[in-house]
Amino acid sequence: MSVPENLSYTKEHEWLSVADGVATVGITAFAAESLGDIVFVQLPAAGTQVTAGEVFGEVESTKSVSELYSPVSGEVTEVNETTADSPEIVNSDPYTEGWLVKVRLTGEVPQLLDAAAYTEFTQES
Repeated sequence: MSVPENLSYTKEHEWLSVADGVATVGITAFAAESLGDIVFVQLPAAGTQVTAGEVFGEVESTKSVSELYSPVSGEVTEVNETTADSPEIVNSDPYTEGWLVKVRLTGEVPQLLDAAAYTEFTQES
């Protein structure tokens, strides 16, 4: 399973990429694989405020329902509508086409895991 080096990760299995004060957030391939076939994604609407460490949505699979935790605080500026119509994109391409939300940051990005630390964390899980 690949863990892109250019992203940051949470212990809740979300990934994060920041550019120009906007964070793109998704779930990792490890999470998508653990969940199984994703059949539904519930995300907040654009304009919603999210808080680091708090639930911002859900991912439902054929196995279970998992909450999504925001790795950052800010305002949702964009939601990946493709995940509503084709939730399986999160399984097949979690790091590019399967991103979930974009958040305009209102604070600092918390300390997150780099690719090596996240890989080690998943091997311990």
